[in-house]
Amino acid sequence: MEVKQDMTLEEQKQVAIDYYVNLMRIKAAQTSENKELDYQIKVAKVKLSTFSIDISELEIA
Repeated sequence: MEVKQDMTLEEQKQVAIDYYVNLMRIKAAQTSENKELDYQIKVAKVKLSTFSIDISELEIA
């Protein structure tokens, strides 16, 4: 996830959301355990929570 210094807060939030959604797509396509992917998802969730973004609507069932 690349966040540039000159990005607005809204742009930073959008980048974080897009990154999380991409990770969740990869997770949904996985057929085996991937500890690194799981860790990246946890980190992305923490980053989104710092922006007060509710990710419950972004979860893939």
